[in-house]
Amino acid sequence: MEIIEIRVIEGANIYCYSPVIKTKIDLGEYRKLTTDTNPGFVENLQAHMPTLSEHYCSRGKPGGFVERLREGTYLGHVIEHVSLELQHLAGMDVVYGKTISAETSGIYYVITEFESKEGGIRAVQAAVKVVDTLMKNKFIDLAAEVAAIRQVADRTSLGPSTAAVAREAVRRGIPVMRLGEGSILQLGYGKYQQKVEATITGQTRCVGVDIACDKVLVKQLLAESGIPVPWGGVAHTVAEALEIARQIDDAVVVKPFDGNQGKGVALNLTKREEISRAMETALQISPRAIIEKHVKGKHYRLVVVGDRVIAAAERIPAFVVGDGQSTVRQLVDMVNMDPLRGESHEKPLTKIKIDPIVIMVLAKKGLTPESVPGEGEIMYLRENANISTGGIAADVTGRVHPDTIQMVLRAVRLVGLDVAGVDLVTREIDQPLEPDNGALIEVNAAPGIRMHHYPAKGKVRNVAGAIVEMLFPQGTRSRIPIVTVTGTNGKTTVARMVSHILRGTGQVVGTTTSDGVYINGRKIVTGDTTGPQSARVILRDPSVEVAVLETARGGILRAGLGYDYSDIGIITNISNDHLGLEGIETLEDMAMVKAVVAEAVFKRGAAVLNADDIHAAAIADRVRSGIVYFSAVADNVIVRRHLGAGGTAVFIKNGSMVKATGIKIEKILPVKHISCTFGGIVKHNLFNALAAAAGCAALGVDTESIREGLLSFKSDETCNPGRFNVFDTGLYKVVVDYGHNTEGFLNTLQTVRKLNPKRVIGVVGMPGDRRNDDIIQAGSIMAQYCDEVIIKEDEDLRGREAGDVAALLRQAALKAGMEADRVTVCLPETAAVEDGMGRARKGDIVVVFYEKFTPVQELVKKASDKLNANIKEDDGRKVVC
Repeated sequence: MEIIEIRVIEGANIYCYSPVIKTKIDLGEYRKLTTDTNPGFVENLQAHMPTLSEHYCSRGKPGGFVERLREGTYLGHVIEHVSLELQHLAGMDVVYGKTISAETSGIYYVITEFESKEGGIRAVQAAVKVVDTLMKNKFIDLAAEVAAIRQVADRTSLGPSTAAVAREAVRRGIPVMRLGEGSILQLGYGKYQQKVEATITGQTRCVGVDIACDKVLVKQLLAESGIPVPWGGVAHTVAEALEIARQIDDAVVVKPFDGNQGKGVALNLTKREEISRAMETALQISPRAIIEKHVKGKHYRLVVVGDRVIAAAERIPAFVVGDGQSTVRQLVDMVNMDPLRGESHEKPLTKIKIDPIVIMVLAKKGLTPESVPGEGEIMYLRENANISTGGIAADVTGRVHPDTIQMVLRAVRLVGLDVAGVDLVTREIDQPLEPDNGALIEVNAAPGIRMHHYPAKGKVRNVAGAIVEMLFPQGTRSRIPIVTVTGTNGKTTVARMVSHILRGTGQVVGTTTSDGVYINGRKIVTGDTTGPQSARVILRDPSVEVAVLETARGGILRAGLGYDYSDIGIITNISNDHLGLEGIETLEDMAMVKAVVAEAVFKRGAAVLNADDIHAAAIADRVRSGIVYFSAVADNVIVRRHLGAGGTAVFIKNGSMVKATGIKIEKILPVKHISCTFGGIVKHNLFNALAAAAGCAALGVDTESIREGLLSFKSDETCNPGRFNVFDTGLYKVVVDYGHNTEGFLNTLQTVRKLNPKRVIGVVGMPGDRRNDDIIQAGSIMAQYCDEVIIKEDEDLRGREAGDVAALLRQAALKAGMEADRVTVCLPETAAVEDGMGRARKGDIVVVFYEKFTPVQELVKKASDKLNANIKEDDGRKVVC
């Protein structure tokens, strides 16, 4: 039993709307075994994982999976459930799983939901190990496997503050994108985005953070502004620290100058030895330390967001409660077993660590970590009360005196922060913070907020919600409109048309297509960019006001969608292409893949469906949003019924494109005026124009803008490079198109025949990952519509041997009746194009179905320039004669 491949699908996908891990597993020696044929396996599995009895499986009730185990199920299915349960035991809330047989016997795809990507991967690896071990009736330490999953998940997941902000954003419908593997998030898309890292926001001023990090400068600013702060100084050595303490002449605090989270902080020091030890500890963290007067009272943290104090908590130092038998060290170990405590910030609380500061605090009481406190005795292990050093918090927001709140707000304004954590020490929090009642200790940038979201006592305060509200006040936008285009043919042209129309309205448009990523018409990335990563390039760009995303089958299957929801999802058509790959065997299978785009549309948005395509139209049953149909037929029955129910459609009536809602019809423009259709001859571009117009209408674009866009969008190298571009050499024409499947070949060649050429010379190849039957059908089409065929081959063979595809195309053309002397094999694409143009005579049309557009474009232009130069020279000689 082995894992062949693990693929992480982080966007909405064909399985569910949540991120999933798709694992390809070879069951090896167990490929024909079921759970009922291995004595003792089911009982052994249940003994190790009794909580599997809670799994519903397909039975829809608790215990359903155990029933399947006893009846007999394949081990791929078992791995699915074990992986989910391991994640659940590690503290993750996941429920979705699915197991699918692969093309080869004994190989399965196991799909499992995940919260933590790394934790989910580790879980499926552990699941394979668990099932394999139990099948061999060997021992497996399940607790260790769960602990390993939890550890990797904790190490790689967002911290509690960042995670709280992310959860709050999602709850409010604001999209969240993690930037890299750290804790920086982008909230929102395009021009409406805001960035956060924990509680540092994109609006946080760098100079404010710099000031907050200089604790001495902060104290100076506050003191000069009449805010009570503890007096002190900065020391680089133990001797300097002792001198400052002598001048204070009272109990002192020693803390690292560049420290945070309470590390290395020692309070209430009165003896030279204590100050010296504390200074040595502080210097291990920072090259200098702050020595200041110890302020008596309780410790509080107030969080300011914008112009409001959102939360206040009393911070209680780390402590243990004696039982009369256990040592301090043993009691700490017991406290640390609380699942809410983590090693660092990954959990609501932090584990208590016995470090030099704890040892010093115990020593002041005449104790050591091996001392045994009495039963019920509360033993404080620190005097500073940071959550990061094992403390807890109690909410006191409602008790803070109004004057103190105003003082704290003024302090934060002086420092210049939008989000701040203010530390106070005061005897009475419900009294004004005056010199005889305490002092303001620090103003901190990037305050942790878990103490307010998970207080040990008191009310939960939603600080993350306040941060999100500050970044996105009620009524402001977080999303740009997203138009997604998919289908078998026409995706690129439709995406370009929609972008062209939207740019005409004055918006900055980001577009992904099969030839690159564009920002407002300027290509910024070259290549096939129809997957989720390219979509995220657009959605991360702060200049983009609307996104148009061409989305291909491959990207959906490999990695899902690059966004959560779109406003418009356009399905151009569903036809024979890429069948036989990754389990997609039928047009119904392909429609299921493409349907993801329509399913991931907001309820208030619209799926735009081709009413003339049976498979595309059938996607309507899976749509949760509104629907806008498009059709080239005036009396399409689907359109008629849709309009009868008050729906909207774009279709052809009396030679014009019209938009109708219910009984109201509005003319857009005559078909003969749609530039890219060449007066209505190019039917597939008519469908593309209908899809684009329907998508823009569904987005709310006015009819005049749609009309102007369709009038000015031409099928040329500028608007639509590589899609039915016609080059006139003066002697013959060359049509360059990205036909790569039988439907595409047929559409282009039928259109070329309508141009009444003397002869059609086809330069054709086909991608190697197509089925033999599809390649043969393409060869037959060439024989039917071409007078001569030059067969080339793609540079990317896609798993084939050189010459394989060309041989199949040639055989098919000959079998279809084409004479052998009219079929030439010339494998390099550029050589084949040159050969085709070299055979052309006046009035011919050479049709090139290319793999790489630019080299073909350059060849055609070079030949055209040469022919035009010769024609001018001939004309000149005639004039002279």
